[in-house]
This record gives sequence, structure tokens and C-alpha cells, in this order.
Amino acid sequence: MSSALAHRGPDGQGTWVDGNVGLAHRRLAIIDLSTEANQPMCNEDETVWITFNGEIYNFLELRRELESQGHSFHTNSDTEVIIHAYEQYGRGCLRRLRGMFAFAIWDSRSRTLFLARDRVGKKPLYYFYGDGQFLFASEIKALLADKTVPREPDPIAIEHFLALGYVPGPRTAFKGIRKLAPAHWLEIREGKMESERYWKLCYTPKLKLSMDDAKAELQWRLAEAVRLRLVSDVPLGAFLSGGVDSSAVVSCMAKLMGQPVRTFSVGFGVSALDERPYARQVAERYGTDHIELMVDAPVADLISRLAWQYDEPFGDSSAVPSYLISELTRQHVTVVLNGDGADETFGGYDWYEMERWINLGTVLPIGLRRRFADVMQQIPARLRQITPLWKISRLAEVLSLPPPRRYAQWVEHFSPHARQKLYTADFQNKVQKCNPDDLFASAFAESEADNWLDVVLDADVNIYLADDLLVKMDRATMSHSLEARSPFLDHVLMEFVASLPVSFKQAWGQKKRILRAMLRGSLPDSLLDRPKMGFSVPIAKWFREELHEIAWDVLLSNRALGRGYFRREQVANLLQEHEYTTDHGARLWDLLMLELWHREFVDGKGLC
Repeated sequence: MSSALAHRGPDGQGTWVDGNVGLAHRRLAIIDLSTEANQPMCNEDETVWITFNGEIYNFLELRRELESQGHSFHTNSDTEVIIHAYEQYGRGCLRRLRGMFAFAIWDSRSRTLFLARDRVGKKPLYYFYGDGQFLFASEIKALLADKTVPREPDPIAIEHFLALGYVPGPRTAFKGIRKLAPAHWLEIREGKMESERYWKLCYTPKLKLSMDDAKAELQWRLAEAVRLRLVSDVPLGAFLSGGVDSSAVVSCMAKLMGQPVRTFSVGFGVSALDERPYARQVAERYGTDHIELMVDAPVADLISRLAWQYDEPFGDSSAVPSYLISELTRQHVTVVLNGDGADETFGGYDWYEMERWINLGTVLPIGLRRRFADVMQQIPARLRQITPLWKISRLAEVLSLPPPRRYAQWVEHFSPHARQKLYTADFQNKVQKCNPDDLFASAFAESEADNWLDVVLDADVNIYLADDLLVKMDRATMSHSLEARSPFLDHVLMEFVASLPVSFKQAWGQKKRILRAMLRGSLPDSLLDRPKMGFSVPIAKWFREELHEIAWDVLLSNRALGRGYFRREQVANLLQEHEYTTDHGARLWDLLMLELWHREFVDGKGLC
């Protein structure tokens, strides 16, 4: 199990076994590089042991607090702080930790195994509980190293994957393997398992303050979040995409560091998707040590590597540039800061604005909304792909649905109708009681927010951010032994922004309003005022050119179709339509990654 995770920790390994309990650790040394900081680590009398992945940014403050209460320390690591915090506060230690973490503690005094994951899920934690054993790891491949763990696909997880492009927790693509949800702890004692949530982002009550005061406080809080993430005993840098979020982080770093920031950008051969010119503007303004990477189309070797790294089918095609820029970055630094989480915190996605228009459209009679949808369906599919007709047609499709279900279908890859057309009768039978839209219905119902924007932000923090974006970043970076830190996901900063009035986040067509206003003068106006591009890739072009042959050969192979999921004629239709009329790039990527996952983890035979 430990060897399967060597890429996450190349700097050392350790194991500790006591009877039927064992802990293993692969170390990526960031803070306190001495051997004394190796893991698994124990307290003074060896009654409490820990294996820990992540960084605790307030560990020095916590250490002083614990020392004042009589605890003694033998290392300068943040790991030892968690051990003593657990001794002092028990489960309550989690509320005192500021950072990213997944850890397991064995307390031999009470014979208790205690596991926990950070508030938004920056660090992963998977587990298998069955056949008289409990196994846990940072990646599923480590669990599968134990041959008693079954490799059986979960049809419900596959249904969710095709809807969303990722498998939402607590499920995984494997029956019997589960994710520990973000902001949860799990405890096993005397053969009984208990789990509970310890934190949730609150959007009420709202602070009453002026925009100027809010900007000033946001500036201070973001600078603090960045400053805490600059603590490192190894070289660090930043991803610089050319967007607002990563540029904001680099701007803060440049003001806090006494040397040029090392920045890394990625681009494509398609100019409409290339943000490097904007990244260069920021790099020049702050005098960074800037390096760029040009991404070519993924070849069979790369997509096979992605299938192996992600352990589950993963449909976010931006995993390709994320993986490659991480590979380049690791040649220069060991820690990299990024802009993840700003869109879910400040309301930065286009679909949030579309949801506002959809909300306004619900004042129309239901019959009129249905007629609108019928009219849009009469327009040829080829024309409906043209912007803005694409957005209008999607708007028409979801206008008659209740809020959570229309939001779900707005972000889905394969719509419910498209999935039903694709599935064989047998697979339809297996998933007929499953509706991925229910995930959003539950998230909307559980949210305490009292306005539509905060409700969808709440849902995205708990679903899309946790199970897509953070999974993408963790695997892309850790596959190259690179640690990623995300200042916008500092929970103290997130709590502050959640408490701001909605109009500070989005108003009059402006997205991330307060963040852009705060950055005015620190970043070029041309960068702040341009439309959001996102970390997009030329996936439509790939499937018409470089991936054309692989897609046809793999997706229509007897091996793929023999799994009994899909109808041959429907898969062929998708490939054919993509070639000549309709952009099915995202859907074809999903199908290809699903099949490669099967070959890597279920069949164990790779691409051939």
C-alpha cells in the first residue's frame, strides 16, 4: 500500500505496526526536513500515533498554546502539533486547525482509530470497511494493493459520472470503497464506526459594512492567507494562468516575498484558449521569474497515465494541462500556490449569471416556458451549438424545472435524456432508481443561505469544488510530488466572504465584484475587465484530429461495448456527429476516460 503512493512522498517512508493495527507514511518533506519529523509519529510515551498528509498553517501559534498547557515538543514539524492538539482537545482539535489535511490517529489508550479530513476537501481520504478489516489511504490504488479489496464497478457511480464528469462523494467508482467527506471525522472503536461533520460554511447572517470597508478587510485577509502559505523549508512558486484569481495570489506573493516569485503558465495552440499574454502582463508588472509551457494534444501514453493517476473515471479535460504544468513546475519548486476556490467563493462562473436569468424567467406561465423549449428544439443541432444560441437553448431546456434540478441539468455533461438514449436496457435497469439531480436537490435543501446565489455557491463548494476541482489539482500535483496550496480556500477567508452581501459578489452583470474592485490598481485593467476564459482545452479539435483514431477504436471496440453499458449505435452517433456537426468533445472525453479506467483498474490490462 505504501509503495503504491511513492509518487506522493519520495523523500522518505515509514511504517509502524502493533498487533492488528498498522500505519504507513510516504513523506514529501516541506517543513522540518530532519529525520526526526518522519512519520508515522508518536507522542512522548508512544500511546498516540499519527500518519498525516497536508499542512497546518497555524501550527506555530498552536504549538505556543499547547506548550503553555504543559506539552513538550521534540521536532519543529506541524505533524507533532496535531498529536498534542488531539491529546488536549480530542475531536475538538479539528476546529483549531487552519490548513489542509487528511490524517489518521491511533490512540492505544482507548483503542480508537480517529480519521479526519479538512474543511473543503483539499486532501483526499478513501477507505474500505469489510471482511473484518478497515483500510484507508490517500488514493484508491493503495487500497487496491490489498488483493482482498474487490474491484467491482458501481453502476450508480457510473451514472453520476456520466451526468457530472466526476464521481461525487461519498461514493467512488468501486463498490465498497468510500470517500470520507470534507469537514468530517470518522472514528472506529470496538468494531463500531461513527462519523460526523464538524464544520459548514455559513452564509447568514450578513455583515453590515460599506464596500470600501469590505475591500480593505478582504485585502488584509487575502494577504494573511497568502502569508501563511509561504511558510516552507523548500522552494515555492505559483501557477499563473492569466486569470484574476491566480494573478491576485501572485500579486500578494510579490508584495510579501523578498525575492522574485517563480511563476508558471500553460498555453495551447488555439489562440482563443491561450491566456499566456495576460499572464505575461502580471509577470512583467511584478518582475516574476516566469516560465511557460505549450501543451500539445494528449497522446495515448498521457491519457493512460491520467487514468492511472485519478483512480476513478475523471471527465474534467483540464486535468491534461494541470498534469503537464505540474510536471514542469516540479522541476523548479516543491510547493506551488494557486487560485483555486475563488469562483466558488466570490461567484465567478457564467452559470451563476445564467441562473439569475433563469430565476427571472420563472415568472412566465409554465405553458409558455414549455412552448419556448419546444421552439428551440426545432432549430437544427448544428445551429444550436453557436453562441449565444447554445446558451438560449440550454436556458429553454431547464426553464420549466424546479431550481435544484434545473441547476443540475445546466452543469451536466450527459442530460437525463441523453443518458437514457445511450444506455442498454440492462444498464438502464441497474440505475433506474438513481437520479443524479437528487444530489443538488439535497444540497439546496440543506443550505441555510437565503438567496439564490449563496445557495448555488454553497452547493458548488460541497459538490463541484470538493469532488472535481480539488481532486484534479491534488492528483495533478501530487503525481509529480508537488504540493499545491490554495489561499482562497483558507476557511477564515471563506467565512468572511460568505458573510458579505450578495451584491458585493455579483451585481449588474459583474462577477466577483468585490475581488475585482479590490484588485483595481494592482492588476492591469485589461485583465480585470476581460470575460472569464476558464482553464479550457481544445477538446473538440483533439477528437477531430489527434484523438480521432483512438476514440473510434477504443469506444467501439468489443471490449468496451461488451461491458453492457452502452448501445453501439448511440456511441457511433456521438462520434459521427462530433466529426461533422455537433461538439460532443466533453461527452467523448467522459466515455474515453471511463473505458480507460476499466482497462487500468477493473481489467488490469491497460490500453491495449
